[in-house]
Amino acid sequence: MMNFSSRVRGCLMGGALGDSFGYLIELADLETIEQRYGAEGLLELSQGTAEIHFSDDTQLTLFTVDGLVEAIEWANQGVSADPLACLWLAYLRWLRSQGETIPENAPQPPGRWIDQQAVLQHRRGPGKACLNSLLSGEMGTVKKPIDPRARGCGSVMRSAPFGLVRYLQAADAARMSREGAALTHGHPAALQSSAALSWLIHQLAVQELPLAEALDSTHHYLRELPAEPDLLGRFEAAVRWGSTPGSAVLRGEALTEALGEGWLADEALAIAIYAALATQRDAGNPVEHFQTAVRLAANHRGDSDSTASLTGSIVGAFYGEECLPDSWLKLAEAPDVIYTMADNLVRVSA
Repeated sequence: MMNFSSRVRGCLMGGALGDSFGYLIELADLETIEQRYGAEGLLELSQGTAEIHFSDDTQLTLFTVDGLVEAIEWANQGVSADPLACLWLAYLRWLRSQGETIPENAPQPPGRWIDQQAVLQHRRGPGKACLNSLLSGEMGTVKKPIDPRARGCGSVMRSAPFGLVRYLQAADAARMSREGAALTHGHPAALQSSAALSWLIHQLAVQELPLAEALDSTHHYLRELPAEPDLLGRFEAAVRWGSTPGSAVLRGEALTEALGEGWLADEALAIAIYAALATQRDAGNPVEHFQTAVRLAANHRGDSDSTASLTGSIVGAFYGEECLPDSWLKLAEAPDVIYTMADNLVRVSA
């Protein structure tokens, strides 16, 4: 149980640290990044010139945790609750935290502990698909999505928590993740990317598989779906290039040319998987692996906070808290809130 708790805390805090790191250079092109930080790009969280913040990626991940916790709390009390409805209510509460008014045709959810945390009451670059879908007041589903074209990484970047519910089977975690993603996104590649991340996190945190074996299992899951060709192709390329001994590490422009810029869900997942794999073999210890993976995932012209956040979640679920750099933790925004949400999830799903 202690090991599982560490993996949950490592996954959520690792994602938040990666998010904060990438958020420092999101929207900057590679030339700008190198002008600011040197030829190797951003290397340390301490290089930020302003106060360190996480983005909407971490906000929505924590609200996902809260939606799951609420559903499990009801179930533990013997009260039937729809997890998808609890997630929708959690996302509507997140919408309210962004300064938006919940539509009249949607439920008006009562507040919970997470809604009282001032650090989450800030607008940190929320994605259009998430905002527009929730502002519609309608609950999107896999069969009837609000926007069938929505394929952005706003679906996958919040989906790690589904894989951290200990009593679920991986297939159930992936199904719930897919349905949760459909609350705001509609493109099959976005829904399947979310499900694949949750499956992978489950293999790492619950099944405690090595990274390569966890990815093999996720690959099998995607082939069985069957997954969208773009998603499957990017996943297979990321694993192949990331696990080939002696191959040059793809960085910057080469990385985005190969796997995309991370704005699409399948691109972001592929970059995160590649970064975690390609840096593992030369890392001397878990902390070094975490830092080199997040640096690789962030230093490019694309969606740096989302790709780095996903990478941090994957490496954090693999090692647990031991991979989190002390120097980064000292700069982290609201670690007490993140750890409280992690511990809540462990408590209700033991």
